[in-house]
Amino acid sequence: MSVKTTIEIEKGAQLLKLLGDKTRLSMMKLLHTNECCVCELVEIYQASQPSISQHLRKLKDADLLKERRRGQWIFYSANTESAHYEFISGVLESLPSQDPHLENLEKQGLRISCCE
Repeated sequence: MSVKTTIEIEKGAQLLKLLGDKTRLSMMKLLHTNECCVCELVEIYQASQPSISQHLRKLKDADLLKERRRGQWIFYSANTESAHYEFISGVLESLPSQDPHLENLEKQGLRISCCE
């Protein structure tokens, strides 16, 4: 039997506002099923490293992402332990896959290898 959790309207509004940004929404969809390094996200979104880091910080501050360090590199993925994961997961499941971005990086030889 599944236990359905509910969140307050205010918190739901904050989370949806956070995901109202196209880049953050796309990142969350990508990180929902993948783990990515900042350098990969910079390449995918063609944005500066500080800009990508700001998006990641906001998502991490909302407890939606977790990070894992490998040397000097930080890898991000969805925080499935978050109290709000079920709520966010429902939204993300309705979106198209963002995996083609990673497939393009692999074809270019830029998937993970740039971080090693």
